[in-house]
Amino acid sequence: MVRLLILLSLSSLALSYAVGGDVCITGHDSGPVFEEQPSSVVYPEGLSKGTVTLNCQARASPAATYRWHVNGTNVPVGDPRYTLVAGNLVISGPQYGSDGGSYQCLAMNRCGTILSRVANLKFGYLHDFSGEGQSPQTVYEGAGAFLACQAPAHYPALSYRWFVNDFPSFVKPEGGRWFVSQVTGNLYLAKAEPNDTASYFCFTTIDMDISTKSTFSKANQLTVQPDANARKSAPAIKVRFPAETYALAGHTTQLECFAYGNPVPKLRWRKVDGLLPSKAGASAEGPILTLPEVTFHDEGVYECEAYNSEGRDKHQGRINVQAQPEWLQVMSDSEVEISSELHWTCVAAGKPRPSIRWLRNGQPLSTQDRVEVNGGRLKVINLALEDSGMYQCVAENKHDTIYSNAELRVQVQAPDFRSNPVRRLVPAARGGQVMLECRPRAAPKPTLFWSRGTELLTNSSRVTVTPDGILWIHNISRADEGKYTCFAENYLGKANSTGHLSVRDATKITLAPSNADINQEENVTLQCHASHDPTMDLTFTWAHNGALLDLEDPAGPYHRVEGKETIGDLLIVSGQLSQAGTYSCTAQTVVDSASASAKLVVRGPPGPPGGLVVKNIAETSAELRWSRGYDNHSPIGKYVIMGCSPLSSGWRTMRTDPSNIEGNSESARVVGLLPWMDYEFQVIASNILGSGEPSMSSHTVRTQQAAPTVAPSGLGGGGGDRNELIITWTPMAREYQNGDGFGYILAFRKRNTPTWVVERVSNVESSRYVYSNQSLSPYCPFEVKIKAYNCKGEGPFSQIALVHSAEEEPTVAPSRINATALTAFEMQVSWDPVQHLSANGILRGYEIRYWRQHEREAAADRVRTAGLETTARVAGLRPSTRYHVTVLAYNSAGTGPASPKSTVTTRRPPPNRPPGNVFWKTDGSWVTVRWDHVKALDNESAVLGYKVLYKHEGQSALKILDKGKTSVTLPLPKDNGYVVLEIRSWGEGGDGAAHETIVSRDSGTGMMVQNQARSPWSNHAPLLLTATLSLTLIGLLDL
Repeated sequence: MVRLLILLSLSSLALSYAVGGDVCITGHDSGPVFEEQPSSVVYPEGLSKGTVTLNCQARASPAATYRWHVNGTNVPVGDPRYTLVAGNLVISGPQYGSDGGSYQCLAMNRCGTILSRVANLKFGYLHDFSGEGQSPQTVYEGAGAFLACQAPAHYPALSYRWFVNDFPSFVKPEGGRWFVSQVTGNLYLAKAEPNDTASYFCFTTIDMDISTKSTFSKANQLTVQPDANARKSAPAIKVRFPAETYALAGHTTQLECFAYGNPVPKLRWRKVDGLLPSKAGASAEGPILTLPEVTFHDEGVYECEAYNSEGRDKHQGRINVQAQPEWLQVMSDSEVEISSELHWTCVAAGKPRPSIRWLRNGQPLSTQDRVEVNGGRLKVINLALEDSGMYQCVAENKHDTIYSNAELRVQVQAPDFRSNPVRRLVPAARGGQVMLECRPRAAPKPTLFWSRGTELLTNSSRVTVTPDGILWIHNISRADEGKYTCFAENYLGKANSTGHLSVRDATKITLAPSNADINQEENVTLQCHASHDPTMDLTFTWAHNGALLDLEDPAGPYHRVEGKETIGDLLIVSGQLSQAGTYSCTAQTVVDSASASAKLVVRGPPGPPGGLVVKNIAETSAELRWSRGYDNHSPIGKYVIMGCSPLSSGWRTMRTDPSNIEGNSESARVVGLLPWMDYEFQVIASNILGSGEPSMSSHTVRTQQAAPTVAPSGLGGGGGDRNELIITWTPMAREYQNGDGFGYILAFRKRNTPTWVVERVSNVESSRYVYSNQSLSPYCPFEVKIKAYNCKGEGPFSQIALVHSAEEEPTVAPSRINATALTAFEMQVSWDPVQHLSANGILRGYEIRYWRQHEREAAADRVRTAGLETTARVAGLRPSTRYHVTVLAYNSAGTGPASPKSTVTTRRPPPNRPPGNVFWKTDGSWVTVRWDHVKALDNESAVLGYKVLYKHEGQSALKILDKGKTSVTLPLPKDNGYVVLEIRSWGEGGDGAAHETIVSRDSGTGMMVQNQARSPWSNHAPLLLTATLSLTLIGLLDL
């Protein structure tokens, strides 16, 4: 009776285990698993009516209950300010001091407890700026300056902007003169200009989870003193990033760099110990280098270089990349039998290296009794039911803490075959072997043995019983058919399960595949036939080098040849090199299988060479070594070396020594390279079947430096201010620089003088040099030549170019000015030219200035000639108006002195009335038009005649009549088309207003259909005069 009670008790334990006094039911319950965990929050300090919600939700059966810890102690959920909604903790009116801290959620049910990640509740604040303003700053034009922000106390980090005079007129950093540091908040100015004088305000903003806050400083007064001769200066870096910057992998890191200088310096970044990451993008040429999603490949030394025409400055610092913990290996839920051992391992990566600790049901685990904790390894021996529960592995470094969860269930159970009985029917082939498995559920592990009928089976020449209960029968015969029973027993009970062994005919390969040899892209068929037990289905499978082939993909290279059930031939379409190897055919039934193999050789172009290295790198050559790749069953005939550089758009064939590289070679020298240039190389092998794939690219190598070998091109210049000689050239491209420390050497002298002046320009991107000397004569010819230099020496001089110093304004005025009125709206001006020797440069033309008598000369209208003509017509004048006229010579430096004034009065305006009572009559192919004479008023110019403009299909003709004639006869078009006639008076004042009519061959007699008369004072009046230049129908008007 006592033994029965013990067995019943243990059976009950097999179904459940206790946690916290409750029962976790095996196969029904599950421990909690987090679906949502709390996140850190920044809450505005002083906001009393808001709430903070820290989320916590876990999946569990039965449903989880929740508790919260703050700074290691229980959150008083009974306090009305704390509310638990499901698992979420809601804090009403969070208060700085009492509610700030580290929060963790505990999710629990009867199967165990787990602990969430830590969420920090912090309070954000931004105080006001100090009431004291900063002292006004004064700088000279061309100098650099900065204004300090001196931000107030705050949390979290601020973003900074500056505005000028009035909000929101923010400083815009475009152009490179301004920079706002997001580290200090200071405003920097590379080169001050007079219009920078203003009041500046530092504007700061903090972003919190539910709001933002901004404030701005008192005015910072900046005054820029004008300086007509502002000094040019080389760059001086004033904003320097730290010598050591720690970046977090997967996050964005930024380095700041800004320099003073005149001209405004440009900035560029490089990675000293490698290539600058391409993800830097446009920031590689700006004051803030931005590297998004940093990786360990981005670690290294970075350099900021500021440069202008006056020089350069550099600053370097190192980026060290660290990383949050990340799981490489975690434990998983486990069901383990009682009294056995548990081994769990957690592995985490991170920098600094994470430490690992263990929790069981939310409580720390340490080495004691049956538990051994060794970093990421947990070992528990002689497992007991109380070891069941929720386990957590915790990895942490200074950047983060991560958790991994798993549930352990310790089992105790009598043997039970219900979930995994012995197979009821086990078919097997004659002559083969069969395996019968015996896997009951039991804890502790049961004793297993097999019987056939009443015979207990033991190990023999054909029968093997393994310790874990597997029965093997070898060389099967018909006599082995029958029932087989597995018995299982532990101290909790016994059980058994029976299966039947059925013996069938064996499967055999009757026609095995044969070895084959093909060229690439050819088809081949591999044969495979088999015999089998007729009561069973036969299937064929094929494997290539042990990997099963998909024969059902119609677009694939492998296809089954349709035929009898006993035929399983394989067709390979367009054989490729990758398809060479061993093909295995397997004929299979449910009880056995038979296999046969054959080798397929595919001949094709060689495979890629391996082990490519670059050695003995010189200025224009490098030695390459490689190892032979697979010849793919056809001897390698030759090699070709490909190369690429930052200047090439892709891979190109390189020149080599020897020029033809034979197939048995494993080295060659690449020649014709550019000095100080980065290259990558590949090697391609070829044979009679074609060229193979290229080798892996070599590491990027840089050729040695050498002195420049070519001179800069585009040498010229001229222009500029008084007493200046400006020399320009085309900056040398990267491929011609040949080395570091690159610059230019200029030599120039006055023509026909022996001494050269030599100047050095150290900036590679410079394209001009300005030589100033008060003794320079205007437009003085200089002989100029240029060469390049670098750290290895100097290159050759260019051809000599002739460049003139800056021009000055002409010193002599034109003479004998004559202005004549042509019409009421136009005059003609003529003059005698000035001598070129007086032009102080190349004479570009003349400028005519004219103004009305009652106006000041400063308000004069101006017209410039396009060349060296000495007459010009000026239009757009007012009628009956007196004008003063002067003429000035000009060149690229400006205008010379004005000539003496000439005076002219424009003519009276023409009548502003068109001819009246216009009448026309057609006669066959002619039309006669008549009109009344136009009489001029006293303030109008006399009528001297009339103009008749005849227009037809885009062509026009003009007939000019004297004032005594008020009619004209004109031809009509032969195609029954129509003509447009315009009739107007003309005189000394120009053309009067026009009548317009449309006349056709069949229109008979009619009066004028008058359009609105155009004003003779309009700007269109001179257009009629232009029409006289294209009289394409004038022959028709010979009346």
